[in-house]
Amino acid sequence: MKIAENLKNNTRHSWTSSGRHESVAEHSWSLSLMAYFISDEFPEADINKILQMCIFHDIGEAFTGDIPVFLKTDDHEVEETKQINNWLNSLPAPYQSKLKNLFEEMESQETLESKIYKALDKMEVLFQHNQADISTWLPLEYKLNLEHGTEQVEFSDYLKQLKSVINEESRKKINEAK
Repeated sequence: MKIAENLKNNTRHSWTSSGRHESVAEHSWSLSLMAYFISDEFPEADINKILQMCIFHDIGEAFTGDIPVFLKTDDHEVEETKQINNWLNSLPAPYQSKLKNLFEEMESQETLESKIYKALDKMEVLFQHNQADISTWLPLEYKLNLEHGTEQVEFSDYLKQLKSVINEESRKKINEAK
């Protein structure tokens, strides 16, 4: 729990609507809330597994901090994976095994649950950007906000529609700022 508490302290590149940096924990909470509210769209999916993925997906950032997608390198990915594995290996046996399996499933992106979590993770970032004042956006994010997550939603008509709505909000925000 001491390590997990770092997720409350480590801030992300994203901003909140009140004008402060969002914490990694706040992102994970918001992502979990999104998963809960779309669960009726995927009755065949295991919502408990999706929620676990949402809760644990950024635990590596308890060690490395947040590195925005447009700055993250392969070396960052390797280090984060190393830190996650060290943390997993330090857990008591039943949690270690369950969470190792969960991380493998998230990484493989073969199950419906892992695809839903990953698509929602991308959508939450976009949603949060749309909540923040556009003055917090970097110039590259005007384009990135419209492209980010496109590949991850392709498996689901519902999620493609969600991305379309979020993109429309992004376009509106960008146009209003001009």
